[in-house]
Amino acid sequence: MLRPVITEKSTLLNEQNRYVFDVAMKANKYEIARAVEWAFDVNVVSVNTYRRRGKMKRRGFREKKRPDVKRAIVTLVPGDTIVLFEGA
Repeated sequence: MLRPVITEKSTLLNEQNRYVFDVAMKANKYEIARAVEWAFDVNVVSVNTYRRRGKMKRRGFREKKRPDVKRAIVTLVPGDTIVLFEGA
């Protein structure tokens, strides 16, 4: 688990007890679930992952590609919350 993702879409998911994190590209769902449970002392029901491809960006005549990112959407047991996201 690298960092939480705080966007408009992810804050709407917080109402459904789902939280979004950037994770390491090689992390699997089991490792992600255990990391979230250990870091925030909550119980994880499920983990969904997806890979976001990095966009091509241009500065002058040079083109560079932003890095790819793997994200995980973690669903918690009803009643559990992650305090980090409250009031965000």
